Amino acid sequence: MSFLCGLSKSFAPLLGRILLAFIFLQSGFDKVLSYGKTTALMAARGIPEPQILLPLAIAALFIGGTMILVGWRARWGALALIVFMIPTTLYFHGYWTYPEPLQLNQFHHFVKNLAIIGALLMILGMGSGALSVDSDEAC
Repeated sequence: MSFLCGLSKSFAPLLGRILLAFIFLQSGFDKVLSYGKTTALMAARGIPEPQILLPLAIAALFIGGTMILVGWRARWGALALIVFMIPTTLYFHGYWTYPEPLQLNQFHHFVKNLAIIGALLMILGMGSGALSVDSDEAC
């Protein structure tokens, strides 16, 4: 059992960071590849100045996702992504603002984002863990 515990302490944080970073990096690439469509969607949802905010969102996704992936200043990356995720979740997945046929789907996205914010809070509180650039980082 101690072997399994040691193995999970080393590799679980690494695998968790890879999986968590993937959603942010993939989202950043998606926004770059569909830049015009994303700008139009942001404008349609009432986001002010989407032509200014979209590049900032893309930068937050790539920089924060990479920081978490490699475990360099992961707490700062997690904090930046939390700040990004809160308004994103409320503006784009506020299920109560959608027509009834769309509410369940948006509710699932809303809850998924809450879970992702929870994982980011764990990194914020506990750091990047083993097998990371800052594995010996003190808080």
